[in-house]
Amino acid sequence: MIDINEAKERFAQLLEGQQKRVAAMRAQGGFVDYAKLEHIVIGVCGGDGIGPVITHEAERVLRFLLKKDVENGRIEFREIDGLTIENRAACGKAIPDDVLAQLKACNVILKGPTTTPRAGDEWPNIESANVAMRKELDLFANVRPVKVPEQGIDWTFFRENTEGAYTLGSCGFETVDGISVDFTVTTTDGTQRIAELAYDFAQKNHKNRVSIVTKANIVKATDGKFLKLCQAVGERYPDITTDDWYIDIMTAKLVDEKRRRDFQVFVLPNLYGDIITDEAAEFQGGVGTAGSGNIGKKYAMFEAIHGSAPRMMKEGRGKYADPCSMLRASAMLLSHIGYQAEADKLTAALDKCMFEEKAMVVTGRDTGCTCEEFGNYVMRTIETL
Repeated sequence: MIDINEAKERFAQLLEGQQKRVAAMRAQGGFVDYAKLEHIVIGVCGGDGIGPVITHEAERVLRFLLKKDVENGRIEFREIDGLTIENRAACGKAIPDDVLAQLKACNVILKGPTTTPRAGDEWPNIESANVAMRKELDLFANVRPVKVPEQGIDWTFFRENTEGAYTLGSCGFETVDGISVDFTVTTTDGTQRIAELAYDFAQKNHKNRVSIVTKANIVKATDGKFLKLCQAVGERYPDITTDDWYIDIMTAKLVDEKRRRDFQVFVLPNLYGDIITDEAAEFQGGVGTAGSGNIGKKYAMFEAIHGSAPRMMKEGRGKYADPCSMLRASAMLLSHIGYQAEADKLTAALDKCMFEEKAMVVTGRDTGCTCEEFGNYVMRTIETL
C-alpha cells in the first residue's frame, strides 16, 4: 500500500509512458507488403498446457499447405520455446528478453495459449504474455471472425488491443486508506487506427454495417472518446451504415435470433472485445473452434482465443485437445501473408470436417479422436477440394 503522494507520482509516470507510446505510434510507417518479401519467417510458440499440442498440429497443417515454398526457402518456420510460464516466472517477465528478440526476428507468429497468473496461483504476479506481446510488437488490432451460415451469422470483430483496461492492468495500486485503483486508457491515435482498419475491412469485403460498442453513457472520458472518434471515421465511408451500442445490450442482442443477423463488423475497446467475442464464439461451437489475429503494421500474431487448459494435461488428456482454434487462426495467418488460396482451402476443409461430414469428432477425451487424427482428417479433406 502507498500514500497519496506516491500515488500521484506513479500516475504521472503512467501518463509519461503513454505519451511516449503515442509518439512511437505516430513515427510508424505503413503496413508490411508481404507480396514483396522474398523470405517470410513464421515463428511458432507452443505456450503452456495444451498449447504445444494444438500449435504443433497447426504447424503440421501449415507445412502441408505451404510445402512448395518451404522447400524453395521462401517460407521458414522457426521454433521459439521460451514462452512457457516456467521460463517467464523464472525471469520475472511476461516475455523474457531473449524470447522477445526471437519474436522480433519473425514476420508473423503462430502462438499457443499461455498461462496468466492470478491470485492464489503458484506463480508470481507477472503480466499476461498476450498483453505484453501486443504492446511490445504494437499488435493493435485483435480480429476475430465468427461464422454460422445456417443461423445467418457472419461477424468480424475488431477489438482494440493495446489500450483500454488491459494495457495498464498490472499498474494499479492500493493506497493506505484502502482505496484500490486501476486505469484505462484511450488515445486519439490508437482509436483512429483501429476504426480505420475496421471500416477498410468492411469496404473491401462488401460489408455495409459497422457497429461501435462501448459504455459511453457511463464511462464518458475514454469510452465517449472511442465512440466519437469511430463515428468520425465512419463519416468517411458514406456507403457503410454506422450504428452504436452499449456493451450490456449488445451481449443481449447477440442472442436475439432476429436482430443478430443484422450485425456484420464490430469495433470496440479491449475489455468489451474480449468478453463479447467469447460469447460470439459459442454460436460457432465454443472458444475451441475460434481463432484470432493480432495485427500491427510490422508484425502479426495468430492464436486460439481459449486458455491453456492445464487440467487436461494433468488428467493425461492432452493428445485429445481440439486443434480447430489454432487451425482457424492458421487460415487467418495464411490470408495475412498473401496465401489466400491456401487459406480458403483450409477454411473450406474445416467447415466440411467440423460442420458437414463430421467423420471424426474431437471431444477432449478418448470418446473422440486425437488432435493428430483430426489434423490428418483435415489434410485428407484438403486434398479432395
